Amino acid sequence: MRPPREARPPVARTFRAAAPGRHTVYVVHPGALSAQVYKGLATTLPTGTGLTVLDLGSVPEYAEAALTGGRAATTVEELTARLLVALEEANPAHGPYTLAGWSFGGVLALAMTHRMPPERRPGRLVLLDSIAPTEDYHQSDDALEAALLLGWFAMYLGAKRGRPVEPDPARLAGCEVDEGLPVVLDAAVAAGALLPDTPLPGLRKLYEAYVDGLLRNNRLTTPHRPGPSPLPLVLVRAERSLIPGDPTLGWQPLAPHGLTRFTSPGDHYTMLSRPDSLDVIAPLLSRSA
Repeated sequence: MRPPREARPPVARTFRAAAPGRHTVYVVHPGALSAQVYKGLATTLPTGTGLTVLDLGSVPEYAEAALTGGRAATTVEELTARLLVALEEANPAHGPYTLAGWSFGGVLALAMTHRMPPERRPGRLVLLDSIAPTEDYHQSDDALEAALLLGWFAMYLGAKRGRPVEPDPARLAGCEVDEGLPVVLDAAVAAGALLPDTPLPGLRKLYEAYVDGLLRNNRLTTPHRPGPSPLPLVLVRAERSLIPGDPTLGWQPLAPHGLTRFTSPGDHYTMLSRPDSLDVIAPLLSRSA
């Protein structure tokens, strides 16, 4: 049972306060994984650097869409306004900060910078395996093939359970959901991520909620037309990104002030918690410019 709206935590969740004179990292988190996944980042950042997560899971119109068919009663513009309010409340003194966004959070982080006066913009904007909201990556719901989604779901399941789930790509190729979910289940059981008696209907329910979350983000992004970034962009792409073939994840056209690229170990989901990945990400976030 999901909590009632009034029981949701605030959008801005501080994991570590900045020391006097030091800057804070604000990360836009779109859900899928719990915001608690950032505990490792909080301890990896240099001493004195603060970390606050702007958690979209605390926005009912957004979070509940992953449980009700993937159609959110909101827009990128409305979510951006909500995040800006949360940022202002968390940083009323307008201290120095870095703004980052993981996955769909990167789309919103860029949108936030467009609505800020220049003097309020972050020192740097960091995108964590975020796919650019450009026309080349606008997809219809039907274009998201089951075999692709099942592979992404296996990554997600492995991150949630703390055990890599790696189904044989050859067995997933061309599969529809009914054929592919048993393949994912077999791989999850073999990895110790799920118990051998895990019922397939239960796994399917989790898969459907996962896909609804993807559809929600896709439907929110498709009508959104962002302008070029007013800041240089820093992109950290996971070794096993959701889009493996494009090292820029489509951001180059939106980066007139430059796009600096880095690669982190792990996949789209484990990049937020693997120590070797955090060793790549933390130094980039801790720089003020």
